[in-house]
Amino acid sequence: MKLTFLGGAGTVTGSKSLLETNYKKLLIDCGLFQGLKELRLKNWEELPINSSEIDAVFLTHAHLDHSGYLPILVKNGYKGKIYCSEATRDLAKIILLDSGKIQEEDAHRANEHHYTKHEKAVPLYDKEDAANTLPHFQTIELNKWFDLDNNIKFKFLNSGHILGSTFILFEINGKTFVFSGDVGRKHPILLNRYEYIENTDYLVIESTYGNRLHEQVNIKDTLLNHILKTYERGGTLIIPTFSVERAQEIIYLLSILKRENKLPKIPIYLDSPMGVNATEVYLNHKNNHILNDDDIQSMLTTVHLVSDVKTSKAIVRDKKQKIVLAGSGMITGGRVLHYLENLISDPKNTVLIVGYQAAGTRGRALISGDHEIKFFGKYHTVRAEVAEITGFSGHADQSELLDWLKHYKNPPTLTFINHGEPHQSQALKTKINNELGWKCTVAKIDKEYYLD
Repeated sequence: MKLTFLGGAGTVTGSKSLLETNYKKLLIDCGLFQGLKELRLKNWEELPINSSEIDAVFLTHAHLDHSGYLPILVKNGYKGKIYCSEATRDLAKIILLDSGKIQEEDAHRANEHHYTKHEKAVPLYDKEDAANTLPHFQTIELNKWFDLDNNIKFKFLNSGHILGSTFILFEINGKTFVFSGDVGRKHPILLNRYEYIENTDYLVIESTYGNRLHEQVNIKDTLLNHILKTYERGGTLIIPTFSVERAQEIIYLLSILKRENKLPKIPIYLDSPMGVNATEVYLNHKNNHILNDDDIQSMLTTVHLVSDVKTSKAIVRDKKQKIVLAGSGMITGGRVLHYLENLISDPKNTVLIVGYQAAGTRGRALISGDHEIKFFGKYHTVRAEVAEITGFSGHADQSELLDWLKHYKNPPTLTFINHGEPHQSQALKTKINNELGWKCTVAKIDKEYYLD
């Protein structure tokens, strides 16, 4: 058998792991590269394997860096099924259709305002390509083994990262494999905690925060502090928000603060069609989170959910103080750019970063202290306060990754460390070597690993 990392190695984006047996080719995750231009350009490159040769795709969760390449795979000839949890299927539908729409809009805007270096900017894929992907999805119940054929079976277990996220276990020709996807927190805000696994021959584990420990802060109080500081100086709080999980977590905390009568009397908006749709999916999957009916009702009365463009434009133009949650979470696109266009140069306002910011994104530039960021074809001076809450992360930190690993009864034959920038992956490898004594390696992109 052979394992090749076609993405998600040396970076936290573009996750694609190709597991080949003597007669089957299985792709675990199929994500877009994001962030640095040199990474984004990889989305335009052909895969080293013909899409039509892949027999099955398995999706750990719906985030774009794990699912966003699927429309290209299907467009290039993939005919098989995409196996995932039900909640992942529902979220992936929203995320992929939104991604196709944004690709189209970005290309149109670049052509209209002449800030493309190409004769004509074209989208990586469009809404139709995304829609053509949806019939390939097949949902799988968690915690049950399913036979792909007589020699291959697989199972999904809850990973606690986002709604529907899973670890994927395979049994192939008498060997076991575990792909972690993204590992969630030991004490998540809304989800059930990740499940432990006792044995595997080969393990692929992410390392997004393999080199650090998350801040031990009271997230609710820290969020309130940023709200009150901004309100007192007459400003607006802009929160670039990932539409899945992070948006729902923040809305939940805001609803608690409202019930505690701690919030100033200003409107709160979730201005994100994808965020609104994802929230509806979230609330429909009641077995996948800890919210009760009262929590849900409180969330829906705390925040104005905005989808249509006309209302969004009116809120952008409104000079009154407000709290705005808008995508995208790394400020790579979406409606948050329209708010920043009006608000980022005013020192009264705050831009609050509440999630991981990949290298090369505008979000990373802001937390790195850049005095200006470029979007819509021009540079915008940063005078607003830029703040960050790291405790919101949906990724396990180093201690939580080790907690999950320590529940294996026996060391895997080999552990592959992926989905991390080089220093993060190397730090986790050193920690695993020192504390567990396991044999492990940092995955290299496009390198072929032959497995006994």
